[in-house]
Amino acid sequence: MSTLKTSLMLAGLLAFSTGYAQTTGTAPSAETRAGATATIGKDQARAMHDRIEQTAKADKEACEGMKDNAQDVCEAEAKGKEKVAKAELKYQQSGSDRDRVNLAEMKAEANYEVAKEKCEDQQGDAQSSCKKAAKETERAARAEAKKTGSRS
Repeated sequence: MSTLKTSLMLAGLLAFSTGYAQTTGTAPSAETRAGATATIGKDQARAMHDRIEQTAKADKEACEGMKDNAQDVCEAEAKGKEKVAKAELKYQQSGSDRDRVNLAEMKAEANYEVAKEKCEDQQGDAQSSCKKAAKETERAARAEAKKTGSRS
């Protein structure tokens, strides 16, 4: 693999993991849970939404130079990161349990889509079992999100 491809792939992974870590970071504060609408005004939410859109566009453009499954994985990571960031913003605006559960489900879905694409590098039974394991992990994460949502 050329140095350029390796550098682009590492840069893409680093960008995704950094952004993903920011969107999956610490749990929301009691203040955010109690009244997120009061902490994020419409102007601030609009600015955050615009940043999410710009970041998503840049992430997707970074995938264009890649080929084959590396590009598919990169695109899945970019889409997942965008969906999670938008769900996080919505939760920050509302502070509702429903949006918190939706955020957790979006994270599970994003992780599944990336894992599923990574499985494409494998063949035959290994690919099949990789996809099954990814789906089971997603189901468990969604079930946990719903379970914690019903306790609130």
